[in-house]
Amino acid sequence: MDIMQSVKTVLNNYANFDGRSGRAEFWWWMLAYFIGSIGLSIIASMLGLGNILGFLYMLALIVPSVAVSIRRFHDIGKPAIWAIAMIIPLVNLIIALIFLTKPSDGPNDYGPGPQAAAA
Repeated sequence: MDIMQSVKTVLNNYANFDGRSGRAEFWWWMLAYFIGSIGLSIIASMLGLGNILGFLYMLALIVPSVAVSIRRFHDIGKPAIWAIAMIIPLVNLIIALIFLTKPSDGPNDYGPGPQAAAA
């Protein structure tokens, strides 16, 4: 999965909190989100708009970001409640490093693995 395919998949599953998302889909989405945020910050500072563009960007993409995070936790067999812990500063870095970098673990309570569904 490449960055464009990941962005399309996440945006097509905008509010889908069921199922699973693979590691590549999640991390490519996070990279695209980060690049977009930096780009909008540059544009906003050039236009003198302050943080309004960044706020609107974050507001528009908060639902798909939460959805892909929950699907990623489902992929490693964890319940969606773990996504709430991602709000806590520093804890979110530990959770991301420990859980969200783990590979898919085959079929679990949330369905078949993302690679099996794509095949």
